[in-house]
Amino acid sequence: MIQFQDKIVCGILNITPDSFSDGGLYLKVDNAIKRAVEMVGDGVKWIDVGGQSTRPYSKPVPVEIELERVMPVIKKLREILPPSIIISIDTFYPEVAVEAIKNGVDIINDITGLRNEKMIEVILKFKKPVIIMHMKG
Repeated sequence: MIQFQDKIVCGILNITPDSFSDGGLYLKVDNAIKRAVEMVGDGVKWIDVGGQSTRPYSKPVPVEIELERVMPVIKKLREILPPSIIISIDTFYPEVAVEAIKNGVDIINDITGLRNEKMIEVILKFKKPVIIMHMKG
């Protein structure tokens, strides 16, 4: 069970070529891992991994591409980071959520407000905490 403290810092790790916040700096697995380790060194206790751009007017990528982007990073992070570091997956695809959970993700972060009923089924099946976000459009 995840125990939250009074304050916890979450670091965002975008594994996308067109992120509005980092411009695709972490698309390569080694760069993403290095950045996550830096964030943890700076005191971050939670890494949110996303492989889908949410910048305005961005087009969704297929499940397969999102999996290719995030799974190598999640697997490596879970291998090298202490178990106390929380890892979440920022996705609206149930298939990505399942693979991420099977590889050690602690929390699901769904920017579509759980509009996909299959995502609700995944969360209930695996009994994972969820962040329910909203995105315009």
